[in-house]
Amino acid sequence: MNKITAPKGTRDILPDEIYKWQYAEKIFAQVCDLFAYREIRIPTFESTEVFQRGVGDTTDVVQKEMYTFLDKGGRSISLRPEGTAGVARSYIENGMGSIPAPVRLYYNITAFRYENVQKGRYREFHQLGLEAFGSYGPEIDAEIISLLSFYFNKMGLKSTKIKINSIGCPSCRKTYDILLCDYLRPHLDSMCSTCKERFDKNPLRIIDCKEARCKVITMDAPALLDNICEECSTHFAALEENLKTLGISYEIDKRIVRGLDYYTKTVFEFVSEHVGTQGTICGGGRYDGLIEEFGGVKTPGIGFALGLERLLMEIDSQEIVIDKPDNSIIYFANLGQSGADLAKVLCMNFRSRGIKAETDLMGRSLKAQMKYASKTGFRYVVVLGEEEISAGKVKLKNMAEGTEQEILISDMYCMEF
Repeated sequence: MNKITAPKGTRDILPDEIYKWQYAEKIFAQVCDLFAYREIRIPTFESTEVFQRGVGDTTDVVQKEMYTFLDKGGRSISLRPEGTAGVARSYIENGMGSIPAPVRLYYNITAFRYENVQKGRYREFHQLGLEAFGSYGPEIDAEIISLLSFYFNKMGLKSTKIKINSIGCPSCRKTYDILLCDYLRPHLDSMCSTCKERFDKNPLRIIDCKEARCKVITMDAPALLDNICEECSTHFAALEENLKTLGISYEIDKRIVRGLDYYTKTVFEFVSEHVGTQGTICGGGRYDGLIEEFGGVKTPGIGFALGLERLLMEIDSQEIVIDKPDNSIIYFANLGQSGADLAKVLCMNFRSRGIKAETDLMGRSLKAQMKYASKTGFRYVVVLGEEEISAGKVKLKNMAEGTEQEILISDMYCMEF
């Protein structure tokens, strides 16, 4: 019989490493709370239309990477490939437009994309993200970038660079598309098949192509940032001023366009400068037309998504130590039925007071119990047998120091560590 394994592109997160994930998630939640963001939880799957209209039906995500299927009612359903579209749908459906703006929301999700599996990239992956609705000004763009900078500092990350760009509004993008197509047209035969398809449907996506031959061609293409309208240019200049006011260093990268259709104006990325994992850790931007595209009242929005796999890979690469929690405090070894019964009672008492405790449930000999306690790394061990129960006293053994102290059993019900 063949061995059953996890599907390609998925992985198990085991107890020996989960503490790193929990720490990253906990600090993110704390930072979001400091910036007045509140948690939202959205469905793992949505109507496929949510992503076609939100993410964009010309994007690689929708055309090639989504897990889409018909449910038993014949409806087209897709596993979420990202979080923004689902949060935007929820914002409209639940009438959040009536909440005083800006509406600040954060999330911790799994997402799914059928793509090539490589280091730090999976088909089921994990994202920390947030969205803010209701503010047109560049101040909230800068605040969100500062939130990310604050979070990375709390996590101990170094050598991260903030890159910003503006991809304008639909109006200046339409003018730019003509300019870009005029530049690309003579080179079209030399470009990859995907870029040839994008030329007529969404030429801006060509700038984001990772094929070496296409990157060489687009290197000298006119930059969108140099061709945005006056309103978008003013917004971008004000974003720079806000970042300077906050003391946040940044770099302008005219090639950042992001891979999803809903972005407008500000886009940004946090990039690792570390040799081991050089690349984008997270990215985001503004999407002022998304709520209207979903049938809601015109409402500006901005957000980002941070890949947890990529973040933790970066943390390991920078040799940042996250302290492993002490999962083993006290172990009650026992002999006989009365010893076993008392061990269970004491375990529950310690647990009720927030102290981690364990006793034997395997019928092991005392020698085997002591060996288990030592291998598992318990700080303290107490032996409960007929002799100890009769005397009303036990010996509390400090496993690290190899010392013992005698304690009344009655005192154990209120002792602290």
